[in-house]
Amino acid sequence: MSDASGAAVMGDLAGEKKGKHLTGERPMEGVTPDSLLALHAAGYRTVIERLGKGTVLDVGCGQGFESARFLADDRRVVGVDYSEEAVDLARANWSGDGLEVAQMNALALGFATGSFSWACSSHLIEHFDEPEGHVAELARVLADDGTVFFLTPNAPADFENPFHIHLFEPPELRTLLAQYFHDVTVQGLDAVPHVKADVTARRVKAEKVLRLDVWDLRHKIPRSWYVGFYAWALPIAYKVMARGDSGGSTGITADDFFVTDDLDATTMVLFATASRPRRAV
Repeated sequence: MSDASGAAVMGDLAGEKKGKHLTGERPMEGVTPDSLLALHAAGYRTVIERLGKGTVLDVGCGQGFESARFLADDRRVVGVDYSEEAVDLARANWSGDGLEVAQMNALALGFATGSFSWACSSHLIEHFDEPEGHVAELARVLADDGTVFFLTPNAPADFENPFHIHLFEPPELRTLLAQYFHDVTVQGLDAVPHVKADVTARRVKAEKVLRLDVWDLRHKIPRSWYVGFYAWALPIAYKVMARGDSGGSTGITADDFFVTDDLDATTMVLFATASRPRRAV
């Protein structure tokens, strides 16, 4: 995607070479902290609990291991991702189980209007400088009675990440989705206290590192340079600063996360449900 097209985050462009290299946004077991892996797993579990029969679209499917969890006897699942490498890996690992995968731009999906009963956009909408294009395209490919689930960081609780271009607070997300869907609910996905403490501890470590940039150079250099450096440095930082927080050593799992209607500045993730697309007349 180019900047002119309202591009998604560079992490989606970079991909992973056959799953061996971590970009700035793609989780990797054994490297990404347990709490972040569990957060993503909990998000997909939350969607699964609300899915019915029909055809499901997972936009930004990455390596496909989460998309494959949607598979069921009464469901067809299609995953799409911008990264050719991620799509190849997802197809190699999961096509035998029934997952269909394609390389596509999330702003111009190659599907007919009304193709899907369900859709999932997990930690993707924050990567667009014009997120309404992503929402509009999902509304287009959904059936008239279809539903899409959005998971995205809660702006006040998110930590500096150059991949996150547009962060939402609940009212803004609700307003945006209501432009394209008749029924919209915004809830939160939050964690038990000891998991939030784990996340806070890592944030404190990261803030100490950022304070070394006393001249704020990261915000003065071209953004593409900052993104490139972040993508290169993040796996190293995880290995050095969070080596005790990954590989299952913390015991943190998806069971430590829950859906809540009580949203505040500390709620980690927004979970939105949008149903019945509005059609142009």
